[in-house]
Amino acid sequence: MNNFNFICPTRVIFGSDTIQNLSNLVPINLKILVIFGGGSVRKNGIYKQVKNALNKHNISEFWGIEPNPKLETCLKAVNLIKRESIDFLLSVGGGSVLDATKFIAAAAKFDGDPWDIVGKRVYFDKALPLGCVMSLPATGSEMNCVSVISNDSLKIKRSFRNELLYPKFSIIDPKTTFSLPLAQIQNGIVDTFVHILEQYATVDLNTSVQDGFCFSVLKTVIKNAKIAINDPQNYDARANLCWAATCALNGWCNVGCIVDWSSHAIGHELSAVYGLDHGLSLAIVTPRLLRYNLKFKKAKLAKMGREVFELNVDELSAAKGCIDEIESFFESTGIATTLAQIGLEKNSVANLISERFKQRNLVAGEHENIDYKAVKQILLEC
Repeated sequence: MNNFNFICPTRVIFGSDTIQNLSNLVPINLKILVIFGGGSVRKNGIYKQVKNALNKHNISEFWGIEPNPKLETCLKAVNLIKRESIDFLLSVGGGSVLDATKFIAAAAKFDGDPWDIVGKRVYFDKALPLGCVMSLPATGSEMNCVSVISNDSLKIKRSFRNELLYPKFSIIDPKTTFSLPLAQIQNGIVDTFVHILEQYATVDLNTSVQDGFCFSVLKTVIKNAKIAINDPQNYDARANLCWAATCALNGWCNVGCIVDWSSHAIGHELSAVYGLDHGLSLAIVTPRLLRYNLKFKKAKLAKMGREVFELNVDELSAAKGCIDEIESFFESTGIATTLAQIGLEKNSVANLISERFKQRNLVAGEHENIDYKAVKQILLEC
């Protein structure tokens, strides 16, 4: 196990009817900007709950954060913040809204070109404080300091992190997910699963606690996915998926470990160029990437195959079987798992995304072997 320095200062308020706690979480004297997505929170009752909880606070609203949040939209919120002297940001929605809010919090206090925060990962030491009300189990952004932003003009989607961007609090009410469209639940399930997978299936450093935690979360996602899809108002299934999504990316699974975000690296390119939902891109890429990297990941995948999928066979068979089981699990949710299923021709996709890796000299993977040539081979199998 590698040395590590762990911090996770976010307060989590979890459970049914917890949005009412907002009134006690933000000081009454602060001017709040509440940041929303496209308007679904008006239909599912979240907006009304937030407004009722903050009826004595001084609030402004910003609407229109997209899936794969765009720099251009975020900068409109930054201008509003400066114009109205906002003190605190509240994200209300899914991971995209929260990722945007984190960037906005940093950009509002940044003196240079805001894109440099993401594009050049320029260090910053000031940011507005923020909190969130989550409505979608997927990204885990509610308990970490990471954000992913897209630059539409450059067709780039990239992540950045800073400890100033941990939410002060995150409210997670599983009931807010009852009315989500099926596609969002499918995306969230895959996103959560791959978050765990890419932190686990790397180099074996004898991290027994972390590995066991990964297995527990993976089993939880598998067990509750079908229930949540078939019975959208099953509170227990939604609660378990919500907490699994949070735990998948709050640092508990990867402390002292070596991680691999190569599926995400390729997926981000697919989202930037073709506008694919993040979870969808991962469902297509991940199984093929694992097969490409089998020689490096064989031991950990075999262990996962035995612990999660109960494959009592030799190491190589268990590793290959684990990948097959992962792909079958994705398919069982109803999400597309090939480029052809979403109307994209794999040769043109492979050539374009490979060229983007080549132009920017991008290399991914824990062994730094996922270069533009590898990306092309992987996508040709998608």
